[in-house]
Amino acid sequence: MEASSSRASRSRNVPKIPFALGLIVADAILVALIIAYVPYTKIDWDAYMSQVSGFLGGEREYGSLKGDTGPLVYPAGFLYVYSAVQNLTGGQVYPAQILFGVLYIANLSIVLFIYLKTPDVVPWWALSLLCLSKRIHSIFVLRLFNDCFAMTLLHASLAFFLYHKWHLGMLLFSGAVSIKMNVLLYAPPLLLLLLKAMNIIGVLSALAGAALVQILVGLPFLLAYPVSYLANAFDLGRVFIHFWSVNFKFVPERVFVSKEFAVCLLIAHLCLLAVFANYKWCKHEGGIIGFMRSRRFFLTLPSSLSFSDLLISGSLAKEHIVTTMFVGNFIGVVCARSLHYQFYSWYFYSLPYLLWRTSFPTWLRLILFLGIELCWNVYPSTPVSSALLMGLHLTVLLGLWFAPSDYPYIFKPNLRHKKHK
Repeated sequence: MEASSSRASRSRNVPKIPFALGLIVADAILVALIIAYVPYTKIDWDAYMSQVSGFLGGEREYGSLKGDTGPLVYPAGFLYVYSAVQNLTGGQVYPAQILFGVLYIANLSIVLFIYLKTPDVVPWWALSLLCLSKRIHSIFVLRLFNDCFAMTLLHASLAFFLYHKWHLGMLLFSGAVSIKMNVLLYAPPLLLLLLKAMNIIGVLSALAGAALVQILVGLPFLLAYPVSYLANAFDLGRVFIHFWSVNFKFVPERVFVSKEFAVCLLIAHLCLLAVFANYKWCKHEGGIIGFMRSRRFFLTLPSSLSFSDLLISGSLAKEHIVTTMFVGNFIGVVCARSLHYQFYSWYFYSLPYLLWRTSFPTWLRLILFLGIELCWNVYPSTPVSSALLMGLHLTVLLGLWFAPSDYPYIFKPNLRHKKHK
């Protein structure tokens, strides 16, 4: 019975690899056509180049690195990446578009790799959804946003996590954060996965490696003007302009920019994370408290792991890793006060995965996907499109809540094993 089930599963997955390769080739052709025939949209490119020029000219006071859209508000990894882009392209838009086209295909390839490594979640034909977003193509090759580099590194780190390369993955994750801080939306679920996968020594060493990346990246600025760098690069209190927001456009502007609204969204974000962590991600461990007690990670050293610790250490199922990361980030997106158009790249590539993790029928999954895409292509956003987007997001979130929780580890505990002194 198990052998026939395995053969059936393999037969269903046979088209996936050639189909994914075909998608990459087809999308590469589409990207080339977009670059050749669709006009570039000037938004942040000139500001990026101005900020990079100031950095390359020797400016180390972060508040003085400015462009026509204002002062630099990203960590220093952004400067290194766009300095390299400027050197490769001469600061010209057309060669930069070609570079971003290559980046788009590289990111798509990594995402398809992640989907192929979790083959039982999304059917092979649904992989095509990853190539069908007008807005995402625009974000990459017509607007050249730094979100593209950040999310490519994030997806690369997730690919390492699938193989339990937690330390290497954390270095890439930290590199992504150094380009744009939205990647921190993945931090809470990632911390939980680290605690599940390693003992406390492993977790601390992985976090230390990530912190070291941030220190090294920001070192020129930390040595010269540390307060200015930390205040500008890691400003968590920024208020975005209401007009440009794709979500919460139905909320009056005076409410939208208020601290009370921000605090309410933060509380909702933290509560949703706690509820999903306790009842979904740690369900099989008896909730968060049960997990903490079973692992005893605050007291456990590598030499004193129990049998159950050894059994589950480093053996998280790939589906559990991807689901926890994608759902945790999606919760952050749902609770974000402002989503600008480029922010769609923060979660678009997780949408097919999230939709197929729900128990919805296929027709409803497709309607939700197309509805979200439609909302992101309404420009400028309206109270109606914004409210529709929120409704679609909440529908997906409810679907994820009521979906069954798979066992998170590769091997189930063998209850016949006992510890003997």
